[in-house]
Amino acid sequence: MSRNTGPVWRISRRLHFSILENGKELAKRDYIPGQHGSANKRIKQSNYGLQKDEKQKIRFMYGLSEKQFYNTYVKASKMPGVTGTNLLVMLESRLDNLVYRLGFASTRKAARQLVNHGHILVNGKKVDIPSAQIKPGSTIEVKERMRNNSVIAESLDSTLAFKDYVEVDKDARKGKYVRYPERKELSQEVNELLVIEFYNR
Repeated sequence: MSRNTGPVWRISRRLHFSILENGKELAKRDYIPGQHGSANKRIKQSNYGLQKDEKQKIRFMYGLSEKQFYNTYVKASKMPGVTGTNLLVMLESRLDNLVYRLGFASTRKAARQLVNHGHILVNGKKVDIPSAQIKPGSTIEVKERMRNNSVIAESLDSTLAFKDYVEVDKDARKGKYVRYPERKELSQEVNELLVIEFYNR
């Protein structure tokens, strides 16, 4: 299955989960999509269905293809520590996600586009691979010719709070990945243990 490029709101409604993490997708219509969505009650799911939906929530939230997500899971399972937490930390350490966390883009999809187009520097060097794993202590900044970009400025202005594991200098369009996040700092609406069960079934 390739990376999703379709309507995010429809997927959010089907999974009953805000992929954009702001709740806007479910604000007006929090029922499943479709002609009779508002009349249908959610059918009780099997364990497999619950596990698959949980995987899809995380995969769509970070914008990965099925193959990318599985490969990330395999790497996380080989690392010391808790596999589920390792998986989420690896996803948070992706360059496109950190560009989003630093407020340079309003969505991860927009952040991925900034990276793909070569507008982002990591430790002073251009990196145009969205999936690049960034290590704590690294600096991430917008290229000089893009620092006055109105879209980036609007995104930074609309970002009210930043995660504790990143530091941001809005004026310089520069930030730092201070440390790996702790599990309690990540989404509490996902259950990564179900993802582990899905792949270990």
